[in-house]
Formats: sequence, C-alpha cells, structure tokens
Amino acid sequence: MSGKQRLSATIDADLLAAAERAAASGEVDTVSAWVNDAMRLKLTHDQRLRALTGYIEDYEAEHGEITQQDMEAAVREAKRRAVSTRGMRAGESRKKYGK
Repeated sequence: MSGKQRLSATIDADLLAAAERAAASGEVDTVSAWVNDAMRLKLTHDQRLRALTGYIEDYEAEHGEITQQDMEAAVREAKRRAVSTRGMRAGESRKKYGK
C-alpha cells in the first residue's frame, strides 16, 4: 500500500473555497495538502481530547468527581494568578505572582 490514497468526499462549499484560496495564494501546495493538514489537525485534536478524558477519569477515580464548585474555585485561582499584559510598554517588567 502506498503512502497516499485517493479519496472522494462531499464537503461544504465554503470549505472548498477556502482550500482553493489557500492553494491559489501559495499558503499550501494543493487543495489535497490543505485537506491533509485539516485532517491531521482533527486527528491530533481528537487524540488530545481522548488523553485529557483519560486523565480526568484517572483523577476522578483517585480523588472523586470534579464538582462545579471545584471548577469555579479553579477559575477564581487562575484569575488571581493571571498576569495582565494589556497596557505594558516595551521594557516594563511584569508583576510577580501574589504581589
């Protein structure tokens, strides 16, 4: 079996137009390359989601179900630790955590 296979698929017209524009502008070599890139991104995305699902299942098996309150507390903590970069000028240092 070769490294490539021909595929016949029906896709949305706007997606085909985007692929054709990308090929015409030189962003990708061909529409097929654009489709390959899209399928590779989808494959990677799905693999990461499965890994994340497995991690969450393992965590919950050990520590109990993650509750809405747990998620809200995590969001509050993330916001508390966030470092704003809006309005920073070149050469200004960022504020340290907790200061």
